[in-house]
Amino acid sequence: MLTLWHCEDARSFRPLWALEELGLDYELKMLPFPPRFSRKDYFAENPLGTIPLLVDGDTRMTESCAMLEYLSLRHAQGRLAVAPDHAEFGAYLNWLHHGEATLTFPQTIYLRYSRMEPEERRQPQVAEDYRLWFLARLKLLEPTLSDGRETLLHTGFTMADIAVGYAIELALHLGLRDDLPPETLRWFDGLTARPAYQRAKARQSAGAEAENLPPMPF
Repeated sequence: MLTLWHCEDARSFRPLWALEELGLDYELKMLPFPPRFSRKDYFAENPLGTIPLLVDGDTRMTESCAMLEYLSLRHAQGRLAVAPDHAEFGAYLNWLHHGEATLTFPQTIYLRYSRMEPEERRQPQVAEDYRLWFLARLKLLEPTLSDGRETLLHTGFTMADIAVGYAIELALHLGLRDDLPPETLRWFDGLTARPAYQRAKARQSAGAEAENLPPMPF
């Protein structure tokens, strides 16, 4: 069985959501955030101490967006992915990686220096710079959605929506909703109505409650 190590509403929500969209069986292992500080035993599973960790037999993966493609191609006959011969294949790959490398990266710096570091190590100017960096990188998203579409690609809902959608979700957790442009919010609010998204939310909430985990710091 697939095993996903997860912290509530962290990057690992991407593969959790994908697992629910694909209807795959999996075991969910919930951890406090960040696990590298409070669960030293987790280093035996993942030497990086980061989440997510997806285990599938001898395969062990630590990159959330790579997991989306893996789950689709290895376990779901390519559902929610885009084939190489499809006209939108390049756009699909670009959005899939854009979600993490371009959008989530500056958010993690903002989170660290505005909330996660001890008070004496926080850097308000650094945090503000990376908040603005993230918002500037939304310039590709808003015009793409300006025609009223419900998904990033004309072909329909794909793993790219999960990859980028999580970055918008994190922005909301960080209190940036008022900074987000209207089409981006419209698109994301539509994603949250998907039954699989709601199941993933319920699954993580039940897991966090069962483990008596503290609330997330964002």
